[in-house]
Amino acid sequence: MEKGMEKYLQKASVLIEALPYIQRFNRKIIVVKYGGSAMVDEELKRNVIKDVTLLKLVGFKPIIVHGGGKEISQWVGKVGKEPRFINGLRVTDEETMEIAEMVLNRVNKGLVQLVQQLGVKAVGISGKDGGLLTVEKKYSDGQDIGYVGEITEVNPKVLFDLLSDDFLPIVCPIGLDKDFQTYNINADDAACAIAKAVNAEKLAFLTDIEGVYKDPKDPATLISELSIEEAHGLIADGYIGGGMLPKLNNCIDAIDNGVSRVHILDGRIPHCLLLEIFTNKGIGTAILGKDEGRYYHGDE
Repeated sequence: MEKGMEKYLQKASVLIEALPYIQRFNRKIIVVKYGGSAMVDEELKRNVIKDVTLLKLVGFKPIIVHGGGKEISQWVGKVGKEPRFINGLRVTDEETMEIAEMVLNRVNKGLVQLVQQLGVKAVGISGKDGGLLTVEKKYSDGQDIGYVGEITEVNPKVLFDLLSDDFLPIVCPIGLDKDFQTYNINADDAACAIAKAVNAEKLAFLTDIEGVYKDPKDPATLISELSIEEAHGLIADGYIGGGMLPKLNNCIDAIDNGVSRVHILDGRIPHCLLLEIFTNKGIGTAILGKDEGRYYHGDE
């Protein structure tokens, strides 16, 4: 009986630990950038959607921004094309753009379906809807990479309208330029731009790495919390490279534009969002705005 009671008390202590975070972020907007393995593995996908749904039900106002790069590459291959990338950006000709939009909309409505199965109202939109994302053509080091867009303007009215009507918005990163031409957008860039425009309290990136490392080859160097100054220092000292560099720059940009905290999380860990947001120690890397206090208190 004692062992059984101990198990229940542990559950209760976890809920109590979450209480100050629920109080602090009640009615606050949190943007979740959803990508990587957590989008491909069905079990992980369900866990992420359960996490976001729980955030909604305890009073947060979540917005999901999703990618779909792996699925796009699969479908490009199915029509006999070879996916091409320049500096990590997909070269997007007219046919690839058509495939990308179809695949992203399919992914989008699949996520809507999962959320609604859990009893929460969701609406899937793209950056085309309500003029949400306006772009201009993006070049990679001067090279033409086709229909890849750089966001120039965000009109968040459609998101505010959905949130005020108690919907969970799910956004796929497709936008229009001034001539109403369709462009594919990097999902990290879209999540960052949307978080700034809605003045989100938090922006969380689900990735395929545990967080920011001082030495990527040494898992023991995972950094739990970073101030803006420390993040700039890591970049200047050459510790950050590869795909983490644009991600960390996006994080810094978001915080410079009013987002209080940005989290980089390993989406392969079940319920990583809940663990990072609702527990004292967290599991990923949190990047803090200037006025943000430290969260984690060792084993207190």
